[in-house]
Amino acid sequence: MVATLAAIFGLSTLVFAIVLTWVGTFSLTTIAILVVTLNIVQWLIGPYLVGAIYRVREMKQGENPKLQQMVADLSRKSGISTPKLMLAQIPMPNAFAYGSPISGSRVAVTQGLLSSLNEGEVEAVLGHELGHLKHRDVQIMMVVSFLPALCYYIGYSLLLSGIFGGQQSRNNNGSGAIIGIAFMAFSWVLNLFTLYISRLREYYADRHSVSVVDNGADKLSTGLAKIVNASARTTLTRQQKEQMKNFSSFKSLFIANPETAKEDSEAVHAFQSNQKMVEEIIDKKLTFGDKLVEALSTHPNIVKRLSALQELKNNPNA
Repeated sequence: MVATLAAIFGLSTLVFAIVLTWVGTFSLTTIAILVVTLNIVQWLIGPYLVGAIYRVREMKQGENPKLQQMVADLSRKSGISTPKLMLAQIPMPNAFAYGSPISGSRVAVTQGLLSSLNEGEVEAVLGHELGHLKHRDVQIMMVVSFLPALCYYIGYSLLLSGIFGGQQSRNNNGSGAIIGIAFMAFSWVLNLFTLYISRLREYYADRHSVSVVDNGADKLSTGLAKIVNASARTTLTRQQKEQMKNFSSFKSLFIANPETAKEDSEAVHAFQSNQKMVEEIIDKKLTFGDKLVEALSTHPNIVKRLSALQELKNNPNA
């Protein structure tokens, strides 16, 4: 959850780090304690922030009973407690799983998802999200994201201290700034590993969906295709475009990346238009640009992802 709420967590922590540096109370221990405390607190209340941003509400008892039964059945097959079923009142088709010890586990679907996908595809998408909960991906990503965040804030504070003065910089004659740059560079390297782990968790969640949903590989493939196609076709007003910027800050929550919807849609169209091309797509060599975009993304390349689902269909025990 720390990774998905980085825009909020990062800004607040960084502001406190800057203030501490300027008032001359900076120390590595102080920054470390600050980062740990703020990130844990904000992780605990994160679900409520997500709820406010995406206009999420809990589905009432008896509301869409078929969908609620679907979540209950898939949770039983997954071997986990049934999470709260939430509805995000936004037109963009997507779904996400989240939660904390305070709020409990939650799985949310958007209005756009329910109107764009058929029942089987929605089931496969829910199976994917429940896979995230079963694998404790929220907690894993929080822990994995902590170290690069800590390195970045320590480095940024050392850099400011070395440039603008303060007790620490007067003592080390500016060496703190050099160390700070090194810390920040290291944090960026760690972030690449964090993104890789995020992409890997998506594959695991896809595999889980296939294992608990009948004909899950086909259902999830077409569901993902519809999500990226619908997102690419959506015509937004100026106000909605501004809202989309906020949505993109939390793109790692989603089952599909909204920022690459147009490119993914073009790739998916080729995948859907001729099923005989599946093997060629699986063997397709990605360009340097494709690999670079994927390396900086929370989600796998859509062609690779659909190809992986096709392999699961052909070799379910692989």
